[in-house]
Amino acid sequence: MKYFIKLNVFSILYAFMIFVLIQLMGNIYRISRLTGWNIDTVISLSFVVIIIVFILGTYLHFFLSKKEWMKGRKSRFWTVILWVPYFILFVYTISSLFPITYEGDTPNPSSGLIAILALIVFPFYILVINSIDFTSQKKN
Repeated sequence: MKYFIKLNVFSILYAFMIFVLIQLMGNIYRISRLTGWNIDTVISLSFVVIIIVFILGTYLHFFLSKKEWMKGRKSRFWTVILWVPYFILFVYTISSLFPITYEGDTPNPSSGLIAILALIVFPFYILVINSIDFTSQKKN
């Protein structure tokens, strides 16, 4: 049972990583309007936050794996699929709590295409991270 919880914690972390990317990308105009910052500033800060979240998320994954959370288990590859329900839960919760009420906050169509591309590539990112961690633990 403990391993099941650990596996779901990893999936939640992965879902949160992609959730932050998509929310920051889709809410550029809303953040700019609410903070009063220039759109270029918001885009730059969003890019920096996205990079930091991915670096910290990847580091946290390797750190928790070194703490014997997933050592030598092939079932870690289930996280490639298990992050999806958590991502849907995050998106549904935020869109229910903070709906777009001002039409100027609607993201542009290219943001949707980039989000779709990110959602397609993200499982491969998880697979690569899990594979690297799994093979490095097998050699030790």
